Amino acid sequence: MIDLTHPFDAQTIYWPTEDGFKLVPEAAGVTEQGYYYAANRFMCAEHGGTHIDAPRHFSKEGQTVDEVPLERLVGPGARVNVSKKCEVDRDYQVTVEDFEAWEQTNSASLEDRIVLIHTGFGRHWPNREKYLGTAEQGRAAVAKLHFPGLDPSAADWLVTRRRVRMVGIDTASIDHGQSRDFPTHVRLFRAGVPALENVAHLDRLPATGFTLVALPMKIAGGSGGPCRIVALVSQPQ
Repeated sequence: MIDLTHPFDAQTIYWPTEDGFKLVPEAAGVTEQGYYYAANRFMCAEHGGTHIDAPRHFSKEGQTVDEVPLERLVGPGARVNVSKKCEVDRDYQVTVEDFEAWEQTNSASLEDRIVLIHTGFGRHWPNREKYLGTAEQGRAAVAKLHFPGLDPSAADWLVTRRRVRMVGIDTASIDHGQSRDFPTHVRLFRAGVPALENVAHLDRLPATGFTLVALPMKIAGGSGGPCRIVALVSQPQ
């Protein structure tokens, strides 16, 4: 089992316009009755850290996070490694050709899989400047974001030609950092395909031969939420 989830703490990366994760201690100590007791509150935006985007995030009629069926959240996985291309171009957008190359190399189809895009940017976590392209926060910082994403035409290919269950990436967004209208989000979510963002440790996965389990907090009416992602690897490393 490989944990693909970044911990939620004060260093967790959120979108520049969002507040970060906050853990507020409520109690920690021995009670009058003699037993130890600890309890906290936490506060966070839906979209930050390792999380899921439900279709509702960019689709008025899309499923909310509690409505996403388990069949989408658990299934055979594929890791598509584009890290060398992203090292050269931090604004790289993954193409149909990248997916076709994976299929040819692995003699397998991406049909009905959960596709994880390995850009290599996970190695920068939690350094905001290296991971996002800027350490600044606030609305003005959004224009300074530079990180790879999935090209909308490739998203369309995954949806129409391979009918994938879900797509994930080890960056802050399934659209590249310089996107302004988020066409990849729109295309995926119109088809009911959720996205996983800020996925951790993709370098530990094989290209194929694993089952992915991505279970988000079941927030009624939510557009997304924190997600614990685990890969069950069946092939020897």
